[in-house]
Amino acid sequence: MLAPVFLGFGAAFFFAASAALQRRAVLRAADSDTEHRASRHQIPVVWLVRRLLRQRLWLIGWATNLLGFFCQAIALHLGSIALVQPLLVTQLLFALPMASAAIRKWPPLRDWLAALAVSGGVALILTVEGAAPLEGTPNRDRLLIAVLIAAATVVTLVQLAQRGGPLFYGGLIAASAGICYAISAAMMKLTADSLIAEGVLATALDWPGYVLAASTLCGLLLGQQAYGSGSLPEAIAIMSIVNPGASYALGLLAFHAHLSTAPAALAATAGAALLLIIGVIGLAHSPTVREETSRTTTRGIYPARGKVSRTAATRAPNHGSDTCPQE
Repeated sequence: MLAPVFLGFGAAFFFAASAALQRRAVLRAADSDTEHRASRHQIPVVWLVRRLLRQRLWLIGWATNLLGFFCQAIALHLGSIALVQPLLVTQLLFALPMASAAIRKWPPLRDWLAALAVSGGVALILTVEGAAPLEGTPNRDRLLIAVLIAAATVVTLVQLAQRGGPLFYGGLIAASAGICYAISAAMMKLTADSLIAEGVLATALDWPGYVLAASTLCGLLLGQQAYGSGSLPEAIAIMSIVNPGASYALGLLAFHAHLSTAPAALAATAGAALLLIIGVIGLAHSPTVREETSRTTTRGIYPARGKVSRTAATRAPNHGSDTCPQE
């Protein structure tokens, strides 16, 4: 059991480091983009992809993200989704000092208390026998239905996100990315098991590998937009709730994982969920998050309902064709 736990924590660290690096790259690309226009029906980061691919910082973040996926894939092969995925919530513990370093302020006491709540929730899951189901076999029919439902949910959330303010927008985009990551985790487990048991050819002819590629790409793009739309801890906080929550449900419903009904296990599960929610909400409402969000929303990342990004408006020449009509 220790191997998937350590690998899960390793994946959480690499994902947090990757998010911090790529967030800086997205903001830098947006600052240099004087022609980009954001509308309520666009995901701005898509228009920045060409710039991001030329940035060494973003490529380093992408390579770091691959290390995280590698650790996660091995952890999922050795353990269950319901065990490994909740460990990824510890990304918050790593993201908090990284975000604080960006604004050059040490995290306040309330942020560390929230982080301790997250650690306590993870500790309960790991130490109480039966709190996390450790075995399960996939039901492919149920998984396919889950993929279709997840795709419809993501499309709906992305459309709804265009109609709200920066916090609402960033929250729904982060939730969409979390759903994509949960589907990726399920497909990753199937693909890794298939590679080991059946070989490369059989895996290449099976559908989970293609769903894995699509969900990973969508999660990557949506994750970049979530990181660039507000605060790094805020985005990771929402993903940390949605991703393991969806993965836990997948483990129970589509992988036939058995949840213990012993009183101690049920109490530990409820207590862990409560601590995780308190910790994540506490971090999401920290002063660090508010300051990061206020800085980001002035840099042209958030799609300001049909208006030119503030950065573009101040840097672009004042020609009629360079400004979108005001609503």
